[in-house]
Amino acid sequence: MRNRKFPIVAILSLFLSATVSSQPSAFVSTRGSAFEVNGKPYYFVGTNYWYGTLLGLENDKKRGLGRLRKELDFLKSQGVTNLRLLGGAEGSGLINGVVRVGPPLQPTPGQFNDDVLKGLDIVLAEMGKRGMKGIVFISNNWEWSGGFQQYLIWNGLVPKDQETRKLTWDEQRDIVSKFYGCAKCKESYNAHLSRLVDRKNTVTGKKYADDAAIMAWELANEPRPMRPYAREDYKAWISDVAALIKSKDKNHLVTIGHEGSIGTESLELFEQVHADKNVDYLAIHIWAKNWGWFSGDKIAEGFPNVIQKASDYIAQHIPVAKRLNKPLVIEEFGLPRDGHSFDPAGSTEYRDKYFAKILSYIGNQPGGESAIGGANFWAFGGTARPIKGQVFWKAGDEYMGDPPMEEQGLNTIFDSDKSTWLVLSSTARAIRGR
Repeated sequence: MRNRKFPIVAILSLFLSATVSSQPSAFVSTRGSAFEVNGKPYYFVGTNYWYGTLLGLENDKKRGLGRLRKELDFLKSQGVTNLRLLGGAEGSGLINGVVRVGPPLQPTPGQFNDDVLKGLDIVLAEMGKRGMKGIVFISNNWEWSGGFQQYLIWNGLVPKDQETRKLTWDEQRDIVSKFYGCAKCKESYNAHLSRLVDRKNTVTGKKYADDAAIMAWELANEPRPMRPYAREDYKAWISDVAALIKSKDKNHLVTIGHEGSIGTESLELFEQVHADKNVDYLAIHIWAKNWGWFSGDKIAEGFPNVIQKASDYIAQHIPVAKRLNKPLVIEEFGLPRDGHSFDPAGSTEYRDKYFAKILSYIGNQPGGESAIGGANFWAFGGTARPIKGQVFWKAGDEYMGDPPMEEQGLNTIFDSDKSTWLVLSSTARAIRGR
Protein backbone atom coordinates (compact mmCIF):
# COMPACT_ATOMS: atom_id res chain seq x y z
CA MET A 1 0.00 0.00 0.00
CA ARG A 2 2.75 2.46 0.85
CA ASN A 3 4.48 1.88 -2.44
CA ARG A 4 1.24 2.50 -4.32
CA LYS A 5 0.27 5.66 -2.37
CA PHE A 6 3.63 7.40 -2.62
CA PRO A 7 3.59 7.91 -6.40
CA ILE A 8 -0.01 9.20 -6.27
CA VAL A 9 0.91 11.77 -3.58
CA ALA A 10 4.04 12.73 -5.48
CA ILE A 11 2.12 13.16 -8.72
CA LEU A 12 -0.59 15.20 -6.96
CA SER A 13 2.09 17.37 -5.37
CA LEU A 14 3.74 17.98 -8.73
CA PHE A 15 0.38 18.78 -10.30
CA LEU A 16 -0.49 21.31 -7.59
CA SER A 17 2.98 22.85 -7.83
CA ALA A 18 2.66 23.19 -11.60
CA THR A 19 -0.82 24.65 -11.23
CA VAL A 20 0.36 27.28 -8.77
CA SER A 21 3.45 28.21 -10.78
CA SER A 22 1.38 28.52 -13.96
CA GLN A 23 -1.00 31.03 -12.41
CA PRO A 24 -0.75 34.49 -14.02
CA SER A 25 1.50 36.89 -12.14
CA ALA A 26 0.06 39.79 -10.15
CA PHE A 27 2.75 42.07 -11.56
CA VAL A 28 1.65 44.87 -13.87
CA SER A 29 2.66 44.17 -17.47
CA THR A 30 1.97 45.79 -20.81
CA ARG A 31 0.22 44.52 -23.90
CA GLY A 32 0.63 47.06 -26.66
CA SER A 33 -0.62 50.43 -25.43
CA ALA A 34 -2.44 49.00 -22.39
CA PHE A 35 -1.52 47.74 -18.92
CA GLU A 36 -2.54 44.33 -17.65
CA VAL A 37 -2.61 42.46 -14.35
CA ASN A 38 -3.29 38.71 -14.40
CA GLY A 39 -4.07 38.97 -18.09
CA LYS A 40 -6.85 41.52 -17.53
CA PRO A 41 -6.83 45.24 -18.40
CA TYR A 42 -5.45 47.46 -15.65
CA TYR A 43 -6.63 51.07 -15.57
CA PHE A 44 -6.08 53.20 -12.50
CA VAL A 45 -6.82 56.39 -10.66
CA GLY A 46 -3.74 57.16 -8.61
CA THR A 47 -2.02 59.83 -6.60
CA ASN A 48 1.39 61.21 -5.80
CA TYR A 49 2.16 60.13 -2.25
CA TRP A 50 5.91 60.70 -2.24
CA TYR A 51 6.14 61.15 1.53
CA GLY A 52 4.46 57.77 2.17
CA THR A 53 7.94 56.23 2.32
CA LEU A 54 8.88 58.56 5.19
CA LEU A 55 5.87 58.07 7.47
CA GLY A 56 6.98 54.69 8.80
CA LEU A 57 10.18 56.33 10.11
CA GLU A 58 8.30 58.63 12.49
CA ASN A 59 8.86 57.91 16.19
CA ASP A 60 5.38 59.19 16.97
CA LYS A 61 3.18 56.31 15.76
CA LYS A 62 0.15 58.57 15.43
CA ARG A 63 2.06 60.79 13.00
CA GLY A 64 3.75 57.81 11.40
CA LEU A 65 2.47 54.26 11.02
CA GLY A 66 -0.98 55.13 12.36
CA ARG A 67 -1.33 57.96 9.86
CA LEU A 68 -0.02 55.79 7.03
CA ARG A 69 -2.54 53.01 7.66
CA LYS A 70 -5.41 55.43 8.05
CA GLU A 71 -4.52 57.21 4.81
CA LEU A 72 -4.06 54.01 2.82
CA ASP A 73 -7.44 52.79 4.03
CA PHE A 74 -8.97 56.09 2.98
CA LEU A 75 -7.39 55.98 -0.48
CA LYS A 76 -8.49 52.38 -0.96
CA SER A 77 -12.06 53.32 0.00
CA GLN A 78 -12.03 56.00 -2.70
CA GLY A 79 -10.68 53.66 -5.39
CA VAL A 80 -7.29 55.40 -5.53
CA THR A 81 -4.93 52.43 -5.56
CA ASN A 82 -1.82 53.50 -7.48
CA LEU A 83 0.73 55.52 -5.50
CA ARG A 84 3.83 57.33 -6.73
CA LEU A 85 6.52 57.15 -4.05
CA LEU A 86 9.92 58.69 -3.32
CA GLY A 87 12.62 56.01 -3.29
CA GLY A 88 15.15 57.90 -1.21
CA ALA A 89 16.60 61.38 -0.69
CA GLU A 90 20.24 62.40 -1.09
CA GLY A 91 22.11 64.68 1.33
CA SER A 92 20.67 67.03 3.92
CA GLY A 93 20.44 70.71 4.78
CA LEU A 94 19.80 73.71 2.56
CA ILE A 95 19.85 73.32 -1.21
CA ASN A 96 18.52 75.91 -3.65
CA GLY A 97 17.35 77.90 -0.63
CA VAL A 98 15.14 75.19 0.91
CA VAL A 99 15.52 72.45 3.51
CA ARG A 100 15.02 69.18 1.66
CA VAL A 101 12.89 66.24 2.77
CA GLY A 102 14.44 63.35 4.67
CA PRO A 103 16.03 61.55 6.37
CA PRO A 104 18.24 60.72 3.37
CA LEU A 105 18.98 57.26 2.08
CA GLN A 106 22.39 58.53 0.94
CA PRO A 107 23.58 61.09 3.53
CA THR A 108 27.08 61.40 2.02
CA PRO A 109 28.45 60.15 -1.30
CA GLY A 110 28.64 56.35 -1.37
CA GLN A 111 27.44 56.00 2.24
CA PHE A 112 23.91 54.67 2.79
CA ASN A 113 21.59 54.58 5.76
CA ASP A 114 19.67 51.38 5.10
CA ASP A 115 17.42 52.05 8.10
CA VAL A 116 15.76 54.73 5.97
CA LEU A 117 14.54 52.05 3.58
CA LYS A 118 12.49 50.54 6.37
CA GLY A 119 9.99 53.30 5.57
CA LEU A 120 9.70 51.99 2.02
CA ASP A 121 9.49 48.43 3.36
CA ILE A 122 6.55 49.43 5.55
CA VAL A 123 4.55 51.29 2.93
CA LEU A 124 5.02 48.50 0.36
CA ALA A 125 3.94 45.88 2.91
CA GLU A 126 0.85 47.90 3.81
CA MET A 127 0.04 48.51 0.14
CA GLY A 128 0.40 44.79 -0.60
CA LYS A 129 -2.23 44.02 2.03
CA ARG A 130 -4.62 46.38 0.23
CA GLY A 131 -3.88 45.32 -3.35
CA MET A 132 -2.26 48.65 -4.19
CA LYS A 133 0.51 49.31 -6.72
CA GLY A 134 3.46 51.69 -6.40
CA ILE A 135 5.64 53.64 -8.81
CA VAL A 136 8.98 54.30 -7.08
CA PHE A 137 11.07 57.18 -8.39
CA ILE A 138 14.76 56.73 -7.70
CA SER A 139 16.06 60.31 -7.72
CA ASN A 140 14.99 63.84 -8.62
CA ASN A 141 15.71 66.53 -11.17
CA TRP A 142 14.66 69.03 -8.49
CA GLU A 143 16.31 69.97 -5.25
CA TRP A 144 13.63 69.15 -2.69
CA SER A 145 14.99 65.63 -2.12
CA GLY A 146 18.63 66.38 -3.03
CA GLY A 147 18.62 64.71 -6.40
CA PHE A 148 20.90 65.54 -9.29
CA GLN A 149 22.04 68.83 -7.75
CA GLN A 150 23.37 66.96 -4.71
CA TYR A 151 25.43 64.59 -6.86
CA LEU A 152 26.92 67.59 -8.65
CA ILE A 153 27.70 69.33 -5.35
CA TRP A 154 29.45 66.20 -4.05
CA ASN A 155 31.60 66.13 -7.18
CA GLY A 156 32.61 69.79 -7.06
CA LEU A 157 30.61 70.88 -10.11
CA VAL A 158 28.56 73.54 -8.31
CA PRO A 159 30.19 76.85 -7.38
CA LYS A 160 30.49 77.20 -3.60
CA ASP A 161 28.28 80.28 -3.55
CA GLN A 162 25.53 78.32 -5.34
CA GLU A 163 25.45 75.17 -3.18
CA THR A 164 22.80 76.38 -0.73
CA ARG A 165 21.36 79.71 -1.88
CA LYS A 166 18.29 80.12 -4.07
CA LEU A 167 19.32 79.80 -7.70
CA THR A 168 18.04 81.67 -10.71
CA TRP A 169 16.36 79.50 -13.34
CA ASP A 170 19.34 79.88 -15.67
CA GLU A 171 21.77 78.94 -12.89
CA GLN A 172 19.73 75.85 -12.10
CA ARG A 173 19.61 74.82 -15.75
CA ASP A 174 23.36 75.31 -16.13
CA ILE A 175 24.06 73.19 -13.05
CA VAL A 176 21.66 70.27 -13.51
CA SER A 177 22.48 69.84 -17.21
CA LYS A 178 26.02 68.79 -16.15
CA PHE A 179 24.71 65.67 -14.40
CA TYR A 180 24.41 63.59 -17.58
CA GLY A 181 28.07 64.12 -18.47
CA CYS A 182 29.42 63.56 -14.94
CA ALA A 183 30.72 59.98 -14.69
CA LYS A 184 31.17 60.05 -10.91
CA CYS A 185 27.69 61.53 -10.41
CA LYS A 186 26.18 58.74 -12.45
CA GLU A 187 28.18 56.11 -10.55
CA SER A 188 26.77 57.45 -7.27
CA TYR A 189 23.28 57.46 -8.74
CA ASN A 190 23.73 53.84 -9.87
CA ALA A 191 24.78 52.85 -6.37
CA HIS A 192 21.66 54.58 -5.02
CA LEU A 193 19.55 52.73 -7.59
CA SER A 194 21.11 49.39 -6.69
CA ARG A 195 20.42 49.96 -3.00
CA LEU A 196 16.74 50.17 -3.87
CA VAL A 197 16.31 47.56 -6.60
CA ASP A 198 18.45 44.93 -4.82
CA ARG A 199 16.64 45.41 -1.49
CA LYS A 200 14.90 42.67 0.49
CA ASN A 201 11.87 43.93 2.42
CA THR A 202 12.47 43.54 6.16
CA VAL A 203 8.72 43.40 6.84
CA THR A 204 7.57 40.86 4.25
CA GLY A 205 10.83 39.04 3.59
CA LYS A 206 10.31 39.51 -0.15
CA LYS A 207 12.97 40.84 -2.45
CA TYR A 208 11.76 44.08 -4.00
CA ALA A 209 12.27 42.44 -7.40
CA ASP A 210 9.67 39.83 -6.39
CA ASP A 211 7.14 42.22 -4.86
CA ALA A 212 3.98 42.77 -6.91
CA ALA A 213 3.13 45.85 -4.84
CA ILE A 214 5.69 47.64 -7.02
CA MET A 215 4.36 48.48 -10.46
CA ALA A 216 7.40 50.28 -11.84
CA TRP A 217 10.81 51.72 -11.18
CA GLU A 218 11.13 55.29 -12.35
CA LEU A 219 14.50 56.81 -13.22
CA ALA A 220 13.79 60.15 -11.55
CA ASN A 221 11.15 62.75 -10.91
CA GLU A 222 10.98 64.89 -14.06
CA PRO A 223 14.49 64.33 -15.47
CA ARG A 224 15.19 67.06 -18.02
CA PRO A 225 18.27 67.66 -20.17
CA MET A 226 17.90 71.29 -18.98
CA ARG A 227 20.14 72.60 -21.80
CA PRO A 228 20.22 71.54 -25.48
CA TYR A 229 23.91 70.63 -25.33
CA ALA A 230 23.11 67.86 -22.81
CA ARG A 231 20.60 66.00 -24.99
CA GLU A 232 22.87 63.25 -26.29
CA ASP A 233 24.25 62.53 -22.81
CA TYR A 234 20.68 62.61 -21.51
CA LYS A 235 19.54 60.01 -24.05
CA ALA A 236 22.53 57.79 -23.29
CA TRP A 237 21.91 58.03 -19.53
CA ILE A 238 18.26 57.00 -19.89
CA SER A 239 19.22 54.03 -22.04
CA ASP A 240 21.99 52.94 -19.68
CA VAL A 241 19.91 53.22 -16.51
CA ALA A 242 16.84 51.50 -17.97
CA ALA A 243 19.08 48.60 -19.06
CA LEU A 244 20.70 48.45 -15.60
CA ILE A 245 17.31 48.16 -13.89
CA LYS A 246 16.16 45.44 -16.28
CA SER A 247 19.38 43.50 -15.68
CA LYS A 248 18.52 43.43 -11.96
CA ASP A 249 14.74 43.07 -12.08
CA LYS A 250 12.83 41.24 -14.81
CA ASN A 251 9.44 41.53 -13.10
CA HIS A 252 8.79 45.25 -12.97
CA LEU A 253 8.13 47.93 -15.52
CA VAL A 254 10.56 50.80 -16.10
CA THR A 255 9.60 54.37 -16.93
CA ILE A 256 11.46 57.66 -17.06
CA GLY A 257 9.35 60.07 -14.96
CA HIS A 258 8.90 62.47 -17.85
CA GLU A 259 6.89 65.68 -18.17
CA GLY A 260 6.44 65.39 -21.92
CA SER A 261 7.56 67.73 -24.66
CA ILE A 262 7.78 70.67 -22.24
CA GLY A 263 10.35 68.74 -20.22
CA THR A 264 12.60 68.08 -23.21
CA GLU A 265 11.57 71.17 -25.23
CA SER A 266 11.16 68.67 -28.06
CA LEU A 267 8.44 66.15 -28.86
CA GLU A 268 10.94 64.31 -31.06
CA LEU A 269 13.35 63.84 -28.13
CA PHE A 270 10.45 62.72 -25.92
CA GLU A 271 9.65 60.02 -28.46
CA GLN A 272 13.27 58.97 -28.90
CA VAL A 273 13.90 58.33 -25.20
CA HIS A 274 10.63 56.43 -24.77
CA ALA A 275 11.38 54.27 -27.81
CA ASP A 276 14.14 52.54 -25.83
CA LYS A 277 13.41 48.81 -25.56
CA ASN A 278 13.87 48.87 -21.76
CA VAL A 279 11.39 51.73 -21.21
CA ASP A 280 7.97 50.13 -20.87
CA TYR A 281 5.61 53.08 -20.86
CA LEU A 282 5.39 56.84 -21.32
CA ALA A 283 4.45 59.51 -18.80
CA ILE A 284 3.52 63.16 -19.02
CA HIS A 285 2.97 65.81 -16.35
CA ILE A 286 0.63 68.79 -16.72
CA TRP A 287 1.22 72.00 -14.75
CA ALA A 288 -1.24 74.76 -15.63
CA LYS A 289 0.11 77.20 -13.02
CA ASN A 290 3.83 76.59 -13.58
CA TRP A 291 3.42 76.82 -17.34
CA GLY A 292 1.51 80.11 -17.22
CA TRP A 293 -1.87 78.91 -18.49
CA PHE A 294 -3.62 81.34 -16.15
CA SER A 295 -2.48 84.63 -14.64
CA GLY A 296 -1.83 85.16 -10.94
CA ASP A 297 -4.80 84.00 -8.88
CA LYS A 298 -7.25 84.35 -11.79
CA ILE A 299 -8.05 80.66 -12.12
CA ALA A 300 -11.72 81.22 -12.97
CA GLU A 301 -10.91 83.74 -15.71
CA GLY A 302 -8.19 81.56 -17.17
CA PHE A 303 -10.01 78.26 -16.81
CA PRO A 304 -11.15 77.88 -20.47
CA ASN A 305 -7.52 78.31 -21.52
CA VAL A 306 -6.39 75.77 -18.91
CA ILE A 307 -8.82 73.16 -20.25
CA GLN A 308 -7.87 73.84 -23.87
CA LYS A 309 -4.13 73.76 -23.20
CA ALA A 310 -4.36 70.56 -21.14
CA SER A 311 -6.47 68.85 -23.82
CA ASP A 312 -4.04 69.92 -26.53
CA TYR A 313 -1.06 68.70 -24.51
CA ILE A 314 -2.59 65.27 -23.95
CA ALA A 315 -3.60 65.05 -27.61
CA GLN A 316 -0.03 65.89 -28.63
CA HIS A 317 1.38 62.86 -26.79
CA ILE A 318 -1.23 60.17 -27.48
CA PRO A 319 -0.01 59.61 -31.09
CA VAL A 320 3.53 59.10 -29.76
CA ALA A 321 2.30 56.36 -27.41
CA LYS A 322 0.38 54.74 -30.26
CA ARG A 323 3.39 54.84 -32.59
CA LEU A 324 5.56 53.24 -29.92
CA ASN A 325 2.75 50.83 -28.98
CA LYS A 326 3.23 51.57 -25.28
CA PRO A 327 0.86 52.85 -22.57
CA LEU A 328 0.76 56.48 -21.50
CA VAL A 329 0.20 57.73 -17.94
CA ILE A 330 -0.73 61.26 -16.90
CA GLU A 331 1.55 61.05 -13.92
CA GLU A 332 1.23 64.49 -12.34
CA PHE A 333 -1.49 67.09 -12.66
CA GLY A 334 -2.75 69.62 -10.19
CA LEU A 335 -4.47 72.97 -9.74
CA PRO A 336 -4.73 75.37 -6.79
CA ARG A 337 -8.02 76.02 -5.05
CA ASP A 338 -10.33 78.71 -6.35
CA GLY A 339 -8.79 82.14 -5.96
CA HIS A 340 -5.41 80.48 -5.34
CA SER A 341 -6.31 79.85 -1.70
CA PHE A 342 -4.17 77.63 0.57
CA ASP A 343 -7.01 77.18 3.05
CA PRO A 344 -8.28 73.56 3.24
CA ALA A 345 -11.79 74.98 3.66
CA GLY A 346 -11.52 76.92 0.39
CA SER A 347 -13.67 76.15 -2.64
CA THR A 348 -12.41 73.65 -5.27
CA GLU A 349 -14.98 74.19 -8.03
CA TYR A 350 -12.45 74.69 -10.82
CA ARG A 351 -10.04 72.08 -9.53
CA ASP A 352 -12.88 69.54 -9.53
CA LYS A 353 -13.83 70.40 -13.10
CA TYR A 354 -10.19 70.18 -14.14
CA PHE A 355 -9.73 66.79 -12.48
CA ALA A 356 -12.88 65.48 -14.14
CA LYS A 357 -11.53 66.52 -17.53
CA ILE A 358 -8.10 64.93 -17.04
CA LEU A 359 -9.52 61.70 -15.61
CA SER A 360 -11.96 61.40 -18.51
CA TYR A 361 -9.05 60.43 -20.76
CA ILE A 362 -8.30 57.17 -18.96
CA GLY A 363 -9.04 54.42 -21.46
CA ASN A 364 -11.16 56.71 -23.64
CA GLN A 365 -9.34 57.61 -26.84
CA PRO A 366 -10.97 57.99 -30.26
CA GLY A 367 -11.05 54.73 -32.17
CA GLY A 368 -11.20 52.66 -29.01
CA GLU A 369 -7.43 52.48 -28.52
CA SER A 370 -6.81 52.98 -24.82
CA ALA A 371 -3.35 54.52 -24.80
CA ILE A 372 -3.90 56.30 -21.47
CA GLY A 373 -3.84 53.66 -18.77
CA GLY A 374 -4.03 55.83 -15.67
CA ALA A 375 -3.56 59.18 -13.99
CA ASN A 376 -1.90 60.17 -10.70
CA PHE A 377 -3.08 63.50 -9.30
CA TRP A 378 -0.70 65.80 -7.44
CA ALA A 379 -0.92 65.36 -4.59
CA PHE A 380 -2.48 63.58 -1.62
CA GLY A 381 -2.13 65.35 1.73
CA GLY A 382 -4.24 63.03 3.81
CA THR A 383 -4.82 64.11 7.39
CA ALA A 384 -2.11 66.81 7.45
CA ARG A 385 -3.09 70.48 7.36
CA PRO A 386 -1.19 73.74 6.73
CA ILE A 387 -0.11 75.63 9.83
CA LYS A 388 -1.92 78.95 10.16
CA GLY A 389 0.33 81.90 9.57
CA GLN A 390 3.11 79.73 8.10
CA VAL A 391 3.35 79.52 4.32
CA PHE A 392 6.24 77.11 3.81
CA TRP A 393 7.21 73.76 5.33
CA LYS A 394 9.73 73.63 8.17
CA ALA A 395 11.67 70.63 9.49
CA GLY A 396 9.49 68.77 11.96
CA ASP A 397 6.21 69.72 10.29
CA GLU A 398 3.99 66.94 9.00
CA TYR A 399 4.44 66.23 5.32
CA MET A 400 1.67 66.88 2.85
CA GLY A 401 1.58 66.84 -0.94
CA ASP A 402 3.37 70.15 -1.47
CA PRO A 403 7.16 69.80 -1.24
CA PRO A 404 9.15 72.28 0.88
CA MET A 405 9.78 74.90 -1.82
CA GLU A 406 6.04 75.30 -2.47
CA GLU A 407 3.34 76.92 -0.38
CA GLN A 408 1.76 74.30 1.85
CA GLY A 409 -1.75 73.66 0.62
CA LEU A 410 -1.02 74.89 -2.91
CA ASN A 411 -1.87 71.68 -4.80
CA THR A 412 -2.66 69.29 -1.96
CA ILE A 413 -5.87 67.27 -1.85
CA PHE A 414 -6.81 66.68 1.78
CA ASP A 415 -9.05 63.89 3.05
CA SER A 416 -11.66 66.58 3.78
CA ASP A 417 -12.03 67.67 0.11
CA LYS A 418 -15.34 65.89 -0.38
CA SER A 419 -16.26 67.26 -3.80
CA THR A 420 -12.85 66.34 -5.24
CA TRP A 421 -13.07 62.82 -3.82
CA LEU A 422 -16.47 62.44 -5.43
CA VAL A 423 -14.85 63.12 -8.82
CA LEU A 424 -11.98 60.72 -8.11
CA SER A 425 -14.06 57.89 -6.68
CA SER A 426 -16.70 58.05 -9.39
CA THR A 427 -13.99 57.78 -12.06
CA ALA A 428 -12.38 54.87 -10.21
CA ARG A 429 -15.72 53.04 -10.14
CA ALA A 430 -16.33 53.72 -13.82
CA ILE A 431 -12.99 52.33 -15.02
CA ARG A 432 -13.21 49.08 -13.03
CA GLY A 433 -15.33 47.54 -15.75
CA ARG A 434 -13.08 48.48 -18.63
